[in-house]
Parts: sequence; structure tokens; C-alpha cells
Amino acid sequence: MDSDAIPLIDIAPLVERIDDPNMANDKDLLQVVQMLDGACKNAGFFYVKGHGICDLLMREVRDVAKQIFQLPYEEKMKIKMTPDSGYRGYQRLGQHITSGKRDMHEAINYLAPVIPGKYGDLGKILEGSNVWPEYLSNSKLILENYSSLLKDLSRKIMRGIALALGGPVDAFEGTVAGDPYCPMRLISYPVSTDVPEEKRTETGMGAHTDYGLLALVNQADDICALEVQNHSGKWIHAMPIPGTFVCNIGDMLEVYSNGIYKPKLHRVINNSLGCRVSAVFFYETNFDAAIEPAEFCKEKTGGTAKYEKVVYGERLVRKARCMC
Repeated sequence: MDSDAIPLIDIAPLVERIDDPNMANDKDLLQVVQMLDGACKNAGFFYVKGHGICDLLMREVRDVAKQIFQLPYEEKMKIKMTPDSGYRGYQRLGQHITSGKRDMHEAINYLAPVIPGKYGDLGKILEGSNVWPEYLSNSKLILENYSSLLKDLSRKIMRGIALALGGPVDAFEGTVAGDPYCPMRLISYPVSTDVPEEKRTETGMGAHTDYGLLALVNQADDICALEVQNHSGKWIHAMPIPGTFVCNIGDMLEVYSNGIYKPKLHRVINNSLGCRVSAVFFYETNFDAAIEPAEFCKEKTGGTAKYEKVVYGERLVRKARCMC
């Protein structure tokens, strides 16, 4: 990541054959695993192509997002995010906070449905189901189908990452992420047209790392706004590459890998002339999973745990309480 490039990986062999019992002898698949290892160690970010999600659906999801954000403010506020909604729904401009500062974006939070009592007292504030715009009847079907496909895609990528770490292919299944919590955020980064182009430097989202395992960003094809910090502290643009997802690893993977993989700071600054829309899918651990360094990762890093145990749901709940 000292270079000015984020790796682009064709993961088709992995997507097609990672569930094959004979995949251990697949040279093309193992080459993808090696590339994932290098990307996670060095960049913390990578593009994926050959992922099997059709371009039409990726564009359709962004179009649905645009339609929602173009609704009158009064309509969007009908599905506003509140504690009573389980922190699902519309987040108005400036409501999201990163490192104590308000971010200049608006968003729709779609969280995994949580039935009462599923996670006990810890998950009580997130109980409920998603709320959908009244005037966009197709949005629920499109986004739920998309979310299901990305959940399976993420599972396959995490199988490749498990092999890259030297663990069993199913290391992230069962007690770690057998029932992953998979939020999705539709995000709009508007631009004020009365601000001269050369002065448009307001931060759409402040510098942060994600706190799950893996994020897949479906970003606009025509606006460059996502930036990643490299090892030397330089901000690198994640230039849009049509038909790809921008992937990044999160804090839970850093803990699980005992620091072999570390997420990189990233931010969004929209200095373009138009509004940027993205759809971000997060593949997390089980909500109530207690994540600690895996034994096979400790063996590769001196034999001792460098991180304390972390309960993912506790982090998510703390974040949710800061959003309303």
C-alpha cells in the first residue's frame, strides 16, 4: 500500500469452487487465496471482479438508493431512524457522527431483523424489522435479494481469507460467523451547489475503520470520493472501477488474526459536482460472538494473544446509541 494502487483481484475461481471438497488442489483458486493474503496484509483494501453479481443488479441497487434520497424530506422522515425503530431507517444529513464530528451524508440503515429475545438484554435495543418507503414498493424485494447474494459472496471471500491465514476453510463459520450479522447502509453524499468547486472539502464521512470482518462497497461509477490511508499516511483514491466491489477488512478480523491483518483508515470526501450514492454491505461476526485471536493465528505471531476478547454486539450497540 506504499504504492498508489489498491489491488484488483479476479475472484471467479474462488466464487465458483471454494465449496468444492477438492478445491485444495485448485491452483487458480489458491492463487486467489495468495492475492487475498497480500491485499489484507498490505492494503487492507482490494477490488474484486468475477464475483458473480451482475452489473444490472449493482446499478439497480444504486438507482433504488437515489430514488429514496430524492424523496421529499417529509417522506424520508416517515421512515426515520429512532431507538423505537431498532436504529433502522433514515438518517438525516449530519446525524451520523465519526470521532465526535458530524458527517455530511444522509443514509438509510438496513439491519438484520432481530426477533424479541434473540440476543437477550444485549440486543434488545436492536429488536425489530426494517422499514421501507411507502412509494417505492419494489425497494424491499430488490434490496433483500441483493443482501442475500452479498451474504453468500462474503461468506466465500471469508473462506478464502481463512485459507490465507493458514486455518481451515470453515474457520469463520459456526461460532464466529455461522449466523453473521449483516447490516447494509445506503449512503448519499450531497454537494452544495453554492460552494465553489475548489472549496468543496467537507468530509462526507470522517476517517475510520469498520468494526466487523469484511465490507463490500458498491460505489458510483462516475464519482471518486472514497480515500484510503496507506502505510506512510498518504490518502489514496479508491477510483471507481465499474462492475467491481471495493472490499475492506474490519476490526474483528484484526483481533481474530492476532494482528496479521489490520484494517486501514478510510474516509469519504465528495469534491465532485454531483451527489455520490453508494451501497455498503457489512459482513460481520455472529452478533453475540466473543472474538479473540485464533490459535492458528497465535502460532504464527509468537504464540501469545496480542488482543483481548471482544464481543461484537457490545461494540455495535455502543455505536447505535450514538446515532440518534
